[in-house]
Amino acid sequence: MSLSPELEAQILRYYHVEKWRIGTIAGQLHVHHGTVRRVLRRAGVPPPSRPARPSKADPYLPFVRETLERFPTLTASRVYAMVRERGYRGSPDHFRHIVAMQRPQRSAEAYLRLTTLRGEIGQVDWGHFGHVQVGRARRPLMAFVLVLAWSRQIFLQFFFDARMESFLRGHIAAFGAWSGLPRILLYDNLKSAVLERQGDAIRFHPTLLEFAGHYRYEPRPVAVARGNEKGRVERAIRYVRDSFFAARTYADLDDLNAQAIAWCNGQAADRTCPAARELRVREAFTQEQTQLLPLPDNPFVADEIVAVKIAKTPYARFDLNDYSVPHTHVQRMVTVRATPHRVRIVDGLAVISDHPRSYDRGAQIEDPDHIATLVAHKRRAREHRGVNRLSCAAPASKELLVRAATRGSNLGSITLGLLRLLDRFGATELQAAIEDALMHGAPHHHSVRIALERRREARQAPPPVAIDLPDHVRAKDTFVQPHRLDTYDTLTEYRNDH
Repeated sequence: MSLSPELEAQILRYYHVEKWRIGTIAGQLHVHHGTVRRVLRRAGVPPPSRPARPSKADPYLPFVRETLERFPTLTASRVYAMVRERGYRGSPDHFRHIVAMQRPQRSAEAYLRLTTLRGEIGQVDWGHFGHVQVGRARRPLMAFVLVLAWSRQIFLQFFFDARMESFLRGHIAAFGAWSGLPRILLYDNLKSAVLERQGDAIRFHPTLLEFAGHYRYEPRPVAVARGNEKGRVERAIRYVRDSFFAARTYADLDDLNAQAIAWCNGQAADRTCPAARELRVREAFTQEQTQLLPLPDNPFVADEIVAVKIAKTPYARFDLNDYSVPHTHVQRMVTVRATPHRVRIVDGLAVISDHPRSYDRGAQIEDPDHIATLVAHKRRAREHRGVNRLSCAAPASKELLVRAATRGSNLGSITLGLLRLLDRFGATELQAAIEDALMHGAPHHHSVRIALERRREARQAPPPVAIDLPDHVRAKDTFVQPHRLDTYDTLTEYRNDH
């Protein structure tokens, strides 16, 4: 609790002038006696001397001091367990106070103010700004922040993830907005930058090293537990939270990034430059921009590249959503190349699909041509299967379809009609009816149906009942060629002779 200057002055006056005791001051001013002692201690008043009373912990104090000197961060509960094993029987609460009094205090470390040259150093970091609901997907909102160490010029861009591709896209956008880049970029121990660190031995991410080589800058990690080395980007993120993002409304990610660019070039650039108080950040950046490294002729390609296996359905799964591909690529491996706004699917060197990117969850992004082509292909396949079935069950159907095609009839409807008649009357009756229709010069399924009904009435048979049979049962209902009966006469003559 912080005390007002008036209350501290009262405590000092009552102690020095009125000679009140600490307990009296605490009781009359309604504060804790420890608070009174703290005020007096800050004012240089030595604590009142008290006669030392023997304590159960006195024999163990040398052991406690020695242990804490060797292990300064050892917890009081662990020290208490150690002295309990050595015979101490005091309470843990009082012993915790003893450990706090005996623990060596770390001396405060002084830091030098870091000064940089113009265009020399930039600092990079991610900032987490909660989550955003996109359709059925809940995605993290991550802010890429890059700040120039001398002018304090800020670049800000938001992403729905903190992947390496988004990390590099933030760099590329910042370099493009500034028309240059600093010679050194400082990184915290980000997973996007540092894969492994053992003391001073650092293993950078190989993609980041390739990126740094392309733009000819030096990636440099800050020391462990040295937040002052990247304090400018951390202050910039705090400034973004308080001055930009607080109470901010936006329609989508593109709208938020457009507002971020306007803020960086407006309000953020109008603040005073700490390195040159007489300048605004925008004026300091104008001076620093001339010292930045030039951009290479071609930008670095930061597309997300993922190998995907197309299953039985013509869709490629990428980032929680399905994107359509031509049906000719099912059961094959393809490559997805994604930007923040487009998803391209590549087979070798050929681009087979190009879709707008969706950040929803479980959505199907389809090209109408892909679906229409698949439907037409399946329809032709069904017609082909139907013709094969008719040919096996009733061979005369081939001739009927040829004559119908000569007349310009719809072969699809004729094939479907004959298949229905096959299911109702069977293969033998259908073969005879087709032959009858061909003999009368009427190659159409309606003529075949009339012939079937005429044959049924001649047999005085009841109308057939349509039964929906499985395909494997229908396949057995094929036309059977009648056997010649004169072979039986030969058998009869053989028996009479013997």
